[in-house]
Amino acid sequence: MPATDGRRVKGERRRQALIEAALRVVERDGASGVSHRAVAREAELPNASATYYFRSIDDLLCAALTSVMHEDAARMRRLALATDGGLDSRRMLAQLMADVAAEPGRLLAEYELYLQAARRPELREVTQVWLDAAADFARKYTDDPVRVRIVVGAIDGLLLQALLTDDPPGVTEFDEMLRALLPCSPE
Repeated sequence: MPATDGRRVKGERRRQALIEAALRVVERDGASGVSHRAVAREAELPNASATYYFRSIDDLLCAALTSVMHEDAARMRRLALATDGGLDSRRMLAQLMADVAAEPGRLLAEYELYLQAARRPELREVTQVWLDAAADFARKYTDDPVRVRIVVGAIDGLLLQALLTDDPPGVTEFDEMLRALLPCSPE
């Protein structure tokens, strides 16, 4: 085993710790509060660590967005693989949405980063990863491309609205809304 393998693993762990720290800073202070120094302090790493792994704040925010989009897409794809188009599958999505809405700080940080893609086309490829995963889930219920797009937009919209209330929907309420969007597949 080459001697550099341990350093690579340690380096990847530090890089990931910085990304997670950046998300916490965005959660607490917004994207405008992200600096190399603030992220390094949050990660409990030397100040030089953030600049070593990320040349610019932009690189760091892009890495954070990429990380959350891939994480969210993977979670949605696992759900889509377990989905048969029935009541239990829809309820599993409702549970996932309720769990995400229960952590409003993290959800807010993710949406703040996600919305950067509206102004920056180069970020849209990574946001498309999430949109495609949500569409995969919707296709378990319908092959109508218009309905699939509505479902994907509704998932984003419902989660965004959950941030705007002191009493976000729970599993039952999300399930009721999803029932209107995703009728069960005929057996």
